[in-house]
Amino acid sequence: MGQGTENDAQLNRPLASFDASRAAIAEAGRRLPGGVSSNFRYGIAPTPLVFERADGPWLFDIDGNRLIDYYLGMGPMILGHTPPAVLDAVREQLGRGILYGGQSRLEARAAELFCELVPCAEKLRFTSSGSEAVQAALALARAATGRHTVIDFEGHYHGWIPAGEVELLCWNDLAALETRLARGDVAAVIMEPAMCNAGAIHPAPGYLEGARAACSRHGTLLVFDEVITGFRLAPGGAQQLFGVTPDLATFGKCVASGFPVAAVAGRADLLDLFVSGNALHGGTYNANPASMAAALATLQALADGSVLQSIAPRGERLMQGLGQALREAGITAVVAGFPQIFHVGFGLTEPARDHRDLARLDRARYVRFCCELLARRVRALERGAWFLSAVHDDAVIEATIDAAFEAARAVAAEAG
Repeated sequence: MGQGTENDAQLNRPLASFDASRAAIAEAGRRLPGGVSSNFRYGIAPTPLVFERADGPWLFDIDGNRLIDYYLGMGPMILGHTPPAVLDAVREQLGRGILYGGQSRLEARAAELFCELVPCAEKLRFTSSGSEAVQAALALARAATGRHTVIDFEGHYHGWIPAGEVELLCWNDLAALETRLARGDVAAVIMEPAMCNAGAIHPAPGYLEGARAACSRHGTLLVFDEVITGFRLAPGGAQQLFGVTPDLATFGKCVASGFPVAAVAGRADLLDLFVSGNALHGGTYNANPASMAAALATLQALADGSVLQSIAPRGERLMQGLGQALREAGITAVVAGFPQIFHVGFGLTEPARDHRDLARLDRARYVRFCCELLARRVRALERGAWFLSAVHDDAVIEATIDAAFEAARAVAAEAG
């Protein structure tokens, strides 16, 4: 376990309480359904939280708690909550204007750097959300192929907007995908190249390469949803890490350090269908100058890979420490994934291979673990994903591991 007086002091404090947040959410529910503006923030145990501010790896809530944060805004805050270079760039731009109803030089500069980093990106369009980027990608695929059917996979997430004619297959089953594509009517295959929304599952050896070849054979476009993996697994995303280039890819989360920027990127002939073909895309807030300032500063910080390299050993240490804490408490669980984003799966005895393996998860017990962590001022996503940032330093990691040992013992004692 970690050592040090700061960690000891954190653990020796009384367990955190969240009464002020609970009351504020109840009051907000008079006007906001559930007291929130996203279903993914609703129903979180013991209550959705209300925050005053954030700094580095910490969140400060209205109950006066300082929490080590592994939500990271659901993933975007890869540089931490207050990255100086990003904030400076945005402040400078705000003095020049908020929204032009036109273009800025920042937009072109951010696009140029984006395309230098991402293997598939010959051109791109900026959007305001990952859900919008996915819709744009599928519109391009349907316009390019004249087909309508899209193949998706069990457990993969591509935003909350329905995508039309979609068929689901089991991911990592190449034979099933090849058989379905042989019918010749599929516009696009869309997948998370590493299944990180639900379980941080690696692609099976040869699967991405096989999917790429099958799509090319049957005139189907391959679309990678890199909203989570983009700029997090490597500067060029999972496609760079695994060496497989899709026709199109969608990005969000890490593009702009929490500012509303996403993108669809890919082959130039496909992106040009927005201006020369039957594919419509628009958005009042797309590529607004302040967000472009944030995007450019974020991509510049991530471009050489040093940030991700600095996260890797700390993520590996945290994965190891959590696994040890759970084992010593007698809790069956698997900690698997990538050091920049991994998954803690209660009830598993080996890493999941697909969404069906995740059906064995003991979700209720993991939620109890998250509540015990939160009482010890560590905030982890109830779905099992843990996001790491550049500012989760060694001391923060060790404090987290110490809290995990206590939380695991508390959960084990409940079962006893």
